[in-house]
Parts: sequence; structure tokens; C-alpha cells
Amino acid sequence: MSKKSFCASHEDIQQALGEWFSSPPGSLLLTRERDLLEQLLEGLFGYYLVQVGCLGVGAAPLHASRIRTQVVVGAGAGAGGTQPARFLRGSAERLPIASDSVDVLLLPHTLDFTNDPHQVLREAERVLIPEGRLIVVGFNPLSLWGLWRLFRHRSGRVPWCGQFISPRRLNDWLRLMGLEQELGLGLMFRPPLTSRRLMERARLLEPTGQRSWPLLGGAYVIQAVKRVSRLTPVAPLWRIRPGVLGTRWVEPTTRSSNWMKE
Repeated sequence: MSKKSFCASHEDIQQALGEWFSSPPGSLLLTRERDLLEQLLEGLFGYYLVQVGCLGVGAAPLHASRIRTQVVVGAGAGAGGTQPARFLRGSAERLPIASDSVDVLLLPHTLDFTNDPHQVLREAERVLIPEGRLIVVGFNPLSLWGLWRLFRHRSGRVPWCGQFISPRRLNDWLRLMGLEQELGLGLMFRPPLTSRRLMERARLLEPTGQRSWPLLGGAYVIQAVKRVSRLTPVAPLWRIRPGVLGTRWVEPTTRSSNWMKE
């Protein structure tokens, strides 16, 4: 998809999306995303945690991680604030990171606002270590939010001018690159109304959506693991060094919904 086909009127997507996240629907979604990312990152271990872009969530969820070395890659001026993350200037399509070096990679709405999502995923697969984890946050076109986008897309406003990638489609891309989905969570089943009062009244749709249509949340968080097939005989179990990644699973909150991979 060319740059002219979406969000052409916004030179600084990060700033525009940050302003939208201060609106009633954006602030509610931001709270859900941060809470969920903190839970996921708290249960993952390793040496290097990299976040590509600061779209919406900023670097705030990183403080929940136990991984010491935290890096934010982006084209802006840095993560800002008092977050422990270091900033590295670079592009999501060409990460300035060595191959097989990252334990956990976070893409917060990065695929929604990139010219080449396939290339971003290829770079993610390249820099992840075997059994490394990829966490993707994205807007879901198969939802009330996606329906809203159909009427607002031509306005060129963020986030409706972005390219929404469905969880099923993303999962297909991940499989082709040797990444296996471990966890899928849907968020925000109420429509993105501009009135905070109406958004609060529509909160009754959240438990219904979690139970009845978990795949139709306005946004989603997917966690995948990089699988690498071995071409040589596996060493005896007692000679294998233990991995740095933990095995603790994160349970979804009552505001989230988990779906099984196909």
C-alpha cells in the first residue's frame, strides 16, 4: 500500500494518533491496551526488549517488564518521560538491530500505519531469537470500529485513515514467517462514540462481546512465538541449556477476551 493511499494529510502520525488517544474512545482504548500489555510483558523474560514506534501507548507499558535492556526504535525524538527505555532512531521496515538478538518485540499499532506491513513482519522475524516473542497491537476491521471506519476513511483523519488488518489475516502472515500465535485478545466491543457519556453508557456491550463475539473487538493484541525447525539431531535433554524466557502464561482480564488460534 502506498503512502498516498492512507493518512496522506498527516506528516506526523505519532502526534496525530497521540491527540486522538486523548478523545473519549481513544482514552478508553488506551487504558485497555496499556493494562493488557503490562500483564503480558510482566510474564516474559530475556535480555532485550524492543518496541518499534510509540504510536498511542508510548513507552509506558515497558516499565512492567523485568527485562533490563529496553529499546524504543522510531523516527521521532524519543520515548520521552522518565521511562527506562533507550531510544534508537530507525525505521520499522529497516530495523538497526542485529539478527537473532531480541527476546521480546512489541509493535503497538505499527502495522496500522506503515507502508509495508509485510516488510515490518519480516524484520521482526529476523531480529527475534528462536522462541522469541512478538506482540502486535492493531485495529480490527471486522468490528463496530471497522464499520465506523468505512464512513470516516475518506476524511483522512487518524486513526480511520490507517490500514486495519484483521486478526485472521495477520495470523496467516505470521504463519508464513514461522511465527506461531500463542495468544489473541480482543478489546473494546462498544462503538467509538465521540461523547464520553455515551461511551460510558455503552459499556454494557463489553461483557456481551467478550462472551459472544470475542473476535469482533475494535482492537486486538496478538502474541506470537518464533519457531525454528532443527536440521541437526537434538542433544540429550540434560545437556540443553535452559532458555531465558519464562513459561508463565498471562490470563486475560475481565475486560479482555481470548480466542484460540486455528
